[in-house]
Amino acid sequence: MNYQAINFQQKLHQFSERWSPKIIAGMNDYRLKLVKIQGEFVWHSHPETDEVFIVIDGSMEIEFRDGAINLNSGEMFVVPQGVEHRPVAAAECSILLIEPAGTVNTGDAGGDMTAPADVWI
Repeated sequence: MNYQAINFQQKLHQFSERWSPKIIAGMNDYRLKLVKIQGEFVWHSHPETDEVFIVIDGSMEIEFRDGAINLNSGEMFVVPQGVEHRPVAAAECSILLIEPAGTVNTGDAGGDMTAPADVWI
C-alpha cells in the first residue's frame, strides 16, 4: 500500500472553476470533495442525505429559508437531510464537502449549475 497524505492546497491548485466539486478521497460509500465557491448558488436540498461543509480557506454563508449561518476558515456545519439551503460567498472560498457517493451538487434543483458528481483529482 502507498501511504501518502492528501494536501488540500496542492489539490486546490489543480483547478480554478467554481461550484464544481472535485473528489479527493473516498471513505466507505462517502466522498470527500474540494470545491471553490464565489457568488450565490441555487436553492436546493438533498432529500436522501445530510451534507457537511468544512471551510478550508475564506468565509461563506449558508442561507436557509428561516435564517443563515456564517462559516469561517476552520469551521464546519452539517446541513440536515431535506433542508433547503443556498451556499453564498462574497469572495472566493475553498471548502471540503463530505457526502455520499453520487450526490449531485444541486440536489433536487438540477439546472445549469449541476456539476458532474464523479470527478477525481
